[in-house]
Amino acid sequence: QVQPVESGGGSVQPGGSLRLSCTAPQSMFSAGGMGWYRQAPGKSREWVARIYPRGEAMYADFAEGRFTASRDNAKNTVFLQMNSLKPEDTAVYYCNRAPYIGDSWGQGTQVTVSS
Repeated sequence: QVQPVESGGGSVQPGGSLRLSCTAPQSMFSAGGMGWYRQAPGKSREWVARIYPRGEAMYADFAEGRFTASRDNAKNTVFLQMNSLKPEDTAVYYCNRAPYIGDSWGQGTQVTVSS
């Protein structure tokens, strides 16, 4: 495996919740911080959250209080629990190192929030 593999996306109504998962290559995961990123149609990819090996997390302002990042170090997997979803959260979500240093991106997982 050379790329992260994201899953868990889907279509939900505003106010709904989703839990995303991402399994990363060992070389990426063990290096330290992992992050969640997203790219909405017509926009640049943006950072969403960062989680460090011991579980400390940081969030973009739009994610603070609604999203929670976590990780399972034994499984090289990071998670993103997203609550109170809004239409503007619609995007393809990716995981990668944080800070990003140029590793390959996975295919991402689509999140669509619409009524």
